[in-house]
Amino acid sequence: MFKYILMAVAVLGVIISLSTYTVDERERVILFSLGEIKKVDLDPGLHLKFPLVNNVRKFDARILTLDIPPDRFLTSEAKNVIVDFYAKWRIDDVGQFFRSTRGNERSAQDRLAQILRDGMRNEFARYTLRDVVAGERITIMGAVREAATPTARELGVTLVDVRIRRIDLPDEVSESVYNRMRAERERIAQDFRARGQEEAERIRARADRERTVIVANAYREAETVRGEGDAGSAQIYAAAFGKDEEFFRFHRSLTAYRNTLSGSGNMFVMEPDSDFFRYFTHPQGRMGIEQPSAAAPATGRR
Repeated sequence: MFKYILMAVAVLGVIISLSTYTVDERERVILFSLGEIKKVDLDPGLHLKFPLVNNVRKFDARILTLDIPPDRFLTSEAKNVIVDFYAKWRIDDVGQFFRSTRGNERSAQDRLAQILRDGMRNEFARYTLRDVVAGERITIMGAVREAATPTARELGVTLVDVRIRRIDLPDEVSESVYNRMRAERERIAQDFRARGQEEAERIRARADRERTVIVANAYREAETVRGEGDAGSAQIYAAAFGKDEEFFRFHRSLTAYRNTLSGSGNMFVMEPDSDFFRYFTHPQGRMGIEQPSAAAPATGRR
């Protein structure tokens, strides 16, 4: 008896599972009746259906990301750029989505990707390379989204946003651009160097001129001070010579002895009674002066 009860419970459970389904608030649901759409966008919760008559298809109602492989586009200057971009989309009309794509999400992504590529190609052809790199990204993305919106509605989806990740140049174009940028930077650097050298020469010339003026003024002041010192020295020597002529000569001879005999290995060939050694033999400095003899007769006229 218990065995039959378990079998009845199992059969009842299977019937209930085949007759009910749940709808999550993150899903869009289509209820089919013998292969035809009967209801769409059912409310979240538990629902009933007839087994073998009704079937249910569920689709993600959240915002989905469409990653598009990088592709090449031509600018108005006929220059290639490699654009990496993506799109945000969600299923808005689940019935139209099923009728357009048979519920194949991959098919919808492929058709959206082709629409967006065509839009990018048309928009990039309107701008130069400088425009698309510098400041027209937002304009391009907005124009592509606006152009693709009607076609997206035909698929039953809403195109939420289109974003450009990065814009690159092909290798051959990048190399030429880098070379041009390098040449431009070298030209600017050389201009700065030339200006710096010019300013350095100007500063150096001004410094040399100031140095020459300072040296000339210092030399003039030094000569003035030296002249004043020589004049003062001459006055002092003259005053000293006027007070005691013999002491002045004696002092000058001592100075000459010190300056002449201070070195080592000096040799002089001079007569002992020369005027240079007069203070060695006669402290008074008198040489060649003989005292008159007492016995010598005085001569003269009376």
